[in-house]
Amino acid sequence: MSDDSAFSPPPFLPGTVWLVGAGPGDPGLLTLLAKHALEQADAVVYDALVDQRTLKLARPDAERLYAGKRGGKPSPSQPDISDRLVRLAREGKRVLRLKGGDPFVFGRGGEEALALVAAGVPFRIVPGVTAGIGGLAYAGIPVTHRDTNSAVTFITGHNAIGEVPDGLDWGALAKGSPVLVFYMALKHLALIRDRLLKGGRPASDPVAVVSKAATRDQRVVETTLGACVEAAAAARIEPPAIVAVGEAVRLRAGLDWLGAAEGRKLVPDPLNVKGRRAAG
Repeated sequence: MSDDSAFSPPPFLPGTVWLVGAGPGDPGLLTLLAKHALEQADAVVYDALVDQRTLKLARPDAERLYAGKRGGKPSPSQPDISDRLVRLAREGKRVLRLKGGDPFVFGRGGEEALALVAAGVPFRIVPGVTAGIGGLAYAGIPVTHRDTNSAVTFITGHNAIGEVPDGLDWGALAKGSPVLVFYMALKHLALIRDRLLKGGRPASDPVAVVSKAATRDQRVVETTLGACVEAAAAARIEPPAIVAVGEAVRLRAGLDWLGAAEGRKLVPDPLNVKGRRAAG
């Protein structure tokens, strides 16, 4: 009698491409399907944000092809990356497109998948832990909490040409979403701050800037919206960075589990919920 509860991964067939999310850094956040793909792939086309420890899980004889895109540095174009995936698949290889975070959350996975569709190349999408959730969790910041917010908005800090996205209703964002999470926002942090302040967001709103989230080099700066640019500069924060805005950031005082492992004393009620309820 077979054990239907046992996990049996689907076959990774030659001539196909798997677009896989590697998570925000820590290899322990890989899914079972991601690990299976690493063990089976003939060619691994990986991004700059993929941890080197994750790449070591690939087959020793697998071809490793860098396709990182970093702001201000020479990098392959998106069409070139898509063409490479098509070419490798047509050579009969099992192609793993390994992307930091989740391929469908500001990861251009949709663009690459559509290129595969146009070329008639079969593919599979394997979601990953996105940095806006997993990276903040490693900083001790929950993106939702019933005492702070029932909604969260994810926003990219730059568009396809590297500028702050046009067409955003900054007033609606500033006033309508209790927690904002910005990806790739460090370069334009001053402009983002100014637009949020102009849209009505208070300068006292808590902000956390999380650099290199879920890696051994993770750093976190807790500050306010009004002071975030200067605080990040003073701390010499480097990209990649996630920026969280909203009351949920205050919960880090009680939920910084990595800090607690290094001796930080956590606050049981960082929002003073019991005091507010007693007063009410």
